[in-house]
Amino acid sequence: MMKNIKLIYSLAAVILLASCNKNILDRPPLTSYVDEQFWRNEDDIRMYVNSYYPYYFSGYNTSFTADYTPVRGYTFSDDLTGKNVQAGFESSVPTSRGSTSEAAAWLQTYAGPTWDFAWVRKSNILLDRLENVAKPNISEDAYRHWTAVARFFRGFEYSRLVSVFGDVPYFDKVVADDDLPGLYKDRDDRGVVMDNVYDDFKYALTNIRDNDGTQLLNRYIAAAFISRFMLFEGTYQHYHGIDAARAKKYLEFAVEAAEIVMSSNKYSFGRDFKSLFSSESLAGHPEVLLYRVYDAALTVTHCIGSYSNGTEVVGVDPNLVLIKSFIANDGKVWQNSGVPDVESFEIADLAKTRDPRFEASFVDRALTASATLLYGYKFASRDAITYIGKTYPAAWGSNTNTSDAPVMRLAEVVLNWIEAKAVLAEYLGGSPVTQEDIDKSINAIRLRPLDAAATDKGVQQTAPLMLSALPDDPDREADVPSLIWEIRRERRMEFVFEHTRLLDLKRWEKLDYMDFSTNPDYFLGPWVNVQAEASAYLTDTYIGRTKVKQSDGTVITYDGSNAASLVGFWMVDNAQNRNPFTDQAYLAPVGQSQIIQYEEKGYTLTQTTGW
Repeated sequence: MMKNIKLIYSLAAVILLASCNKNILDRPPLTSYVDEQFWRNEDDIRMYVNSYYPYYFSGYNTSFTADYTPVRGYTFSDDLTGKNVQAGFESSVPTSRGSTSEAAAWLQTYAGPTWDFAWVRKSNILLDRLENVAKPNISEDAYRHWTAVARFFRGFEYSRLVSVFGDVPYFDKVVADDDLPGLYKDRDDRGVVMDNVYDDFKYALTNIRDNDGTQLLNRYIAAAFISRFMLFEGTYQHYHGIDAARAKKYLEFAVEAAEIVMSSNKYSFGRDFKSLFSSESLAGHPEVLLYRVYDAALTVTHCIGSYSNGTEVVGVDPNLVLIKSFIANDGKVWQNSGVPDVESFEIADLAKTRDPRFEASFVDRALTASATLLYGYKFASRDAITYIGKTYPAAWGSNTNTSDAPVMRLAEVVLNWIEAKAVLAEYLGGSPVTQEDIDKSINAIRLRPLDAAATDKGVQQTAPLMLSALPDDPDREADVPSLIWEIRRERRMEFVFEHTRLLDLKRWEKLDYMDFSTNPDYFLGPWVNVQAEASAYLTDTYIGRTKVKQSDGTVITYDGSNAASLVGFWMVDNAQNRNPFTDQAYLAPVGQSQIIQYEEKGYTLTQTTGW
């Protein structure tokens, strides 16, 4: 029965490992578990592990919680612009940073966890109990599988901690409360930590089951996440010039892990892009390895669909830099494309001339609920936006949304794979990327079928990427080879509003993209006729504020009588650059109180480099 469980994460049991106080109670409690009596069989172990799912595979999270969610959580990147001053980077060491809680406490501007090792300890407890309590009670296969699961999750947590803080203390066992040197150890070098993560992930892929039941962690799901984390660390080590040998080692593992998924032939690009993010059920979706189920009857709902419904205000929205990054459907950049109307930046024309992911991600008309007038509705159905100006159904309003969340999908795996191969080939002595490699990754994605609504609008599949005729992008930076530039473009189109963009900038050492003074297009939206498309900005309140910029750079400002002249690129209301930042922003500082706590015990906690 446990193996056939239909997983709804918020119902996952959180096991309280408690000891019985003999002075209060002379018999085991009925509502919690006595540690030494708990690890009887696989069902007990599985129940303990179930609590990992909502933390690591959060999907759209629940209710209005935004940690690790698309649209509401990952709002800090160069793709998005808000009114007034942009959200800033951290500029000083916080008084305190850290937690000992298992509750998800993340740092939005770092896209990862706070200084908290509770989940590392949780995995080390699992490893300890498997070895010292459960092992005689389960088969050797079960022991290896659950050890692999524990090591996978430990590696998962450390991968995220390293992405935020760089060097962190590495704990490979449960530390006793009275072991002060163990508890108050200083940071370990990120390479040492990630070498241990590498070993954990290698063990996981060798020992985890191919199938442990529907919607439960298995070898393919683990391999997909490993491709993500190894790509991040491999490219971070490379582009930041830290350790070429480690970069090569991690990137080769990213390729190996991705190929486990790709060679299984279990997944394919058999359905349209929109279906991934707006379906009531993702069961049987050919592209999805793991998804989170939402069910109103069980009060497991989310709000992410409502923030894509055309009415709800997100606050930061897609800018012209992002718009211009989308490839035309003939496979060329807009400056060189021969597609009719490709030079038009009116939203309806963009939907027809660009890669179909544009039309599936953005409403095809201007909406004033967006600061840039281009409204993202990637995570709502086409039906959802028919309720603009009306009462929304529960599925697309408030925090009662029930669309399933894709947690891991094939597109990420193949894009991790092709980027790792390209970086290895370009810089680290790997085999050259072939057209067959491109066809199995980028071109396979581009061959996703279109849904009828997109076809009816005139949307077309994008032409394949050809190594012999890579796009000649005048905006390409000289230090990025053409193929890697196109792989980065593909990621940007594929993952807009999702978890990748800020972390991509960090690993590529391109955080300077977050300095909006480098490109005036960051403060612009699409080409609009304000009188026809955004008349709400033509009241007296907006005299002197509503502005458009024409192609020659001329700015037209609303003066109360010139509404008909307001045709051009939308200028985001009072948009200003974020605070100045330096390379210290690549990593987060620890809090002053954490350093003082170490000092009070006679130990040293080193502050993050640069802070």
